[in-house]
Amino acid sequence: MKQAIQTKKEAWLHAVRLRTLPLALASIFAGSFLAVYKQVFRWEILLLASLTTIFLQILSNLSNDYGDTIHGADHQERQGPMRAVQSGLISLPEMKKAMYLFGILALVSGLLLLYFAIQDWVLFGIFLGLGLVAIWAAISYTSGNNPYGYAGLGDISVFLFFGLLGVFGTFFLHSLDWDNSIIWIGIALGLFSTAVLNINNIRDIESDTTAGKKSIPVRIGRKAANIYNWILILGGNYCLLVFAFITKEWTSLLALALFPLMIRIGINVQKGKDSQSIDPNLKKMALSTLVWVILFGIGLVFLGKR
Repeated sequence: MKQAIQTKKEAWLHAVRLRTLPLALASIFAGSFLAVYKQVFRWEILLLASLTTIFLQILSNLSNDYGDTIHGADHQERQGPMRAVQSGLISLPEMKKAMYLFGILALVSGLLLLYFAIQDWVLFGIFLGLGLVAIWAAISYTSGNNPYGYAGLGDISVFLFFGLLGVFGTFFLHSLDWDNSIIWIGIALGLFSTAVLNINNIRDIESDTTAGKKSIPVRIGRKAANIYNWILILGGNYCLLVFAFITKEWTSLLALALFPLMIRIGINVQKGKDSQSIDPNLKKMALSTLVWVILFGIGLVFLGKR
């Protein structure tokens, strides 16, 4: 059964979806750990990048609540947790105002981040463009006339923004430099983050089918979606092995301590019979990804040869 939302405060907390924030921070922390490893770390970059990412994630969550209500994915038969607008405690205009607020906060925080990180106007413009694209992506996932999440393109967006761009972008803002080995950690974070979205979409496969939301699990079916989930989980950990082999930083493999838990999550998702049994694995996978990053950083920075 869906958890009833009793008050407006509870409705806003559901809309913000606090359990998604650890995943949003994972790529920022990974890029920052790599900056410490390369001795180019800057505290102001970590703080402002984290703040900007949190604002963008909340914007995405609010937009998802708003868009799914408009497009019919949050109907009464939906099996996932009750959404804020769906509960009736928050109106569509109120949700839209909150989206504007967090969009502005993300823009202001992002501009401050770029101000402290970059003095070159060309680079500033490039990163500003990427930031505006990130805001657009957060809003357009399920909102607007042609939400890309309904076309099954959410996986690509998550892989890029929570993985490659999140890790590479954060490292570059610290260092204003490039390191090819970092791509493997960016790919790993992208795969783990996509696994979180995939678990969400497996949970909602029936209601998404009804609403015409063509997520990957809707397109390929539950059995193939489970195989896809295993590829994401195993692939992310394989990328760590490649990183350690290239850099010879074997202590970074401390993150593999999370591998058994991720395997358990994959098994639970595969065996899940309904949305209630699948849903807890969303939070577990998101938290596992963050802890994976922290262990990776501890192994790389504090236990490594440097």
